[in-house]
Amino acid sequence: MLIIGLTGSIATGKSTVSSLLSSPPYSLPIIDADLLARKVVEPGTKGYNAIVNYFGPSTPDLLLPPSPNDPPGSQRPLNRPALGKRVFGDSEALKRDRMVLNKIVHPAVRWEVYKALMYYYVRGHWAVVLDVPLLFESGMDLICGTVIVVGVSDPAVQIARLRARDSHLSAEDAENRVKSQGDVRSKVEKAEFRGTTDARGVIVWNDGDREDLQKEVLGAIKRIQGSSPQWWAWCLLFAPPLSVSVVAWNLLVNFSTRRRWQKKQERERANL
Repeated sequence: MLIIGLTGSIATGKSTVSSLLSSPPYSLPIIDADLLARKVVEPGTKGYNAIVNYFGPSTPDLLLPPSPNDPPGSQRPLNRPALGKRVFGDSEALKRDRMVLNKIVHPAVRWEVYKALMYYYVRGHWAVVLDVPLLFESGMDLICGTVIVVGVSDPAVQIARLRARDSHLSAEDAENRVKSQGDVRSKVEKAEFRGTTDARGVIVWNDGDREDLQKEVLGAIKRIQGSSPQWWAWCLLFAPPLSVSVVAWNLLVNFSTRRRWQKKQERERANL
């Protein structure tokens, strides 16, 4: 089974691409890290308790106001916009808090991802889409055979789309959220460095309308299918030893690619 990592930056259209891939003619199963991230911090979970213990004392509005219909003694859900203001931004304090939040959420999300991957593997799917906004930053690109990056050429387009979607955000809040997920151009470069000729890295540009995006997605899937056809997925399903070998080889290739990328970045910084 091919794991297709899907990423981008906020408001680049990643969710739209995910929706297209889950619908005919592709009908690919989607593992949405954002949905899993909500699941692992629901009231009563270890993630919820850890967030409340760390952020609660300094964030009075961390929890949503109580509802008249809440059972006595029930835990209130997290106020996600309030939590977002505590972790999105460029200051050292915000970066530190964002790191703490990631250390709480990411391990729990990874475990849920691995369970979902095993479920789709035993059901014989050709491919599964791993939808993760911070795919490279979380290191989950290592398990992906292909990475799709949804990009836009102008960051101003991201900010405009984000404010149109979330009208409560100020221009500063929107800019901070865009910056917190990294420059999408860097993600494009990382995907291209993985290799575009063998479809290990695929770029879907979303600078136009929905029809243009649909054409981009169609072209991306054709390239990916050319490098990993359906019959290969069946071979891996019915030959577990071969599947394990392919997984190990993929991890080795991805790890090697990451090391070469890091060395490239180090050389570029040294030349500044």
